Amino acid sequence: MNTEEQLIGKAEAILFAGGEPVALDRIAQVLGVRVYAVETAVARLQEKYNTPESGVHLLLLGDSAQFCTNPAYIEPVRAALDLKRNTPLSQAAMEVLAVVAYNQPVTKAFVEQVRGVDCSGVVGSLVQKGLLEERGRLELPGRPLLYGTTENFLRCFQLSSIDQLPPPPGESGQEEEEDGEEEEGDQTKLSLYG
Repeated sequence: MNTEEQLIGKAEAILFAGGEPVALDRIAQVLGVRVYAVETAVARLQEKYNTPESGVHLLLLGDSAQFCTNPAYIEPVRAALDLKRNTPLSQAAMEVLAVVAYNQPVTKAFVEQVRGVDCSGVVGSLVQKGLLEERGRLELPGRPLLYGTTENFLRCFQLSSIDQLPPPPGESGQEEEEDGEEEEGDQTKLSLYG
């Protein structure tokens, strides 16, 4: 039988050793407890680590968790480990990420329609960086690939889930107006995807 402190310690050890995001249900399965017990342990670990002075933070990425460096201390880590600075994403890459994040899963053609320019190179680059991933194929002639964001996207933008994205510009005041038109909007989106 695990005491609460033992459970927290075991979850901490698993997350530390993992190095990558670890699914909370996997931790629960291994420890023989319910997922909510692991969620509680992770919340306690976040209270412990996610402080301004702490060198590490515990990120919740959807249904997974991962330890990472406190962004405030990234420069000394880079210097000590001789890590190269990541090149920032271009404006085009940020636009493609935004289109995909808010509308996923989407085809490259959909992104190009929204942006009005070819996005092949940008989409390929974002897949290579692990920010976008293939999510299957659309059941239309040619069976185009569908793309969505990854856990790495959530980690880079410090989000627990895609639901934490801010509302798109112009949507904050339009929500009441769109309530009556929501059904029609859903049908339009569905027609774009088949």
